[in-house]
Amino acid sequence: MALWVDKHHGDAGGEFIASKIDQLCRAGEQDGARLWQDVARRYEQLAERTSHS
Repeated sequence: MALWVDKHHGDAGGEFIASKIDQLCRAGEQDGARLWQDVARRYEQLAERTSHS
């Protein structure tokens, strides 16, 4: 999912993920919010790897 976000949203991926987490929290979808929090961590790891290349 982190790769999908990177491919489809590029540098705005972090904002997209934060928006998803916010929407899910507001809707009471805690499992979905946790999933996207995991995606956020992986997205950050992906960004760190690509910046070191």
